[in-house]
Amino acid sequence: QVQLVESGGGLVQAGGSLRLSCAASGRTFSSYDMGWFRQAPGREREFVAAISWNGISTAYADSVKGRFTISRDNAKNTVYLQMNSLAPEDTAVYYCAAKNRGVIVTMRYAYWGQGTQVTVSS
Repeated sequence: QVQLVESGGGLVQAGGSLRLSCAASGRTFSSYDMGWFRQAPGREREFVAAISWNGISTAYADSVKGRFTISRDNAKNTVYLQMNSLAPEDTAVYYCAAKNRGVIVTMRYAYWGQGTQVTVSS
């Protein structure tokens, strides 16, 4: 089992940047695929980005492609989401998630963090 703690959220103006971090407990972080998801008020949780256990494969939602970058540091048990050119529609609670190796573009992640709020003002 792995525990996930997100950080780095906050309030930013449109066009600004934020970097989210997700720290994972346990010794097996490097064996997990990792994903970022978000949920805006009144909307379902949606996929944002994912990275394979070895960092070789990444995937992004069309809405963030070219603006967001997912990365991981297995030595630090941490996954990151660099968010640039933020827009008000990016406002949401952002969640980090982990799963065993396999397809990374899926909602079926086994472990979830508590989330961090990102608010983008216009």
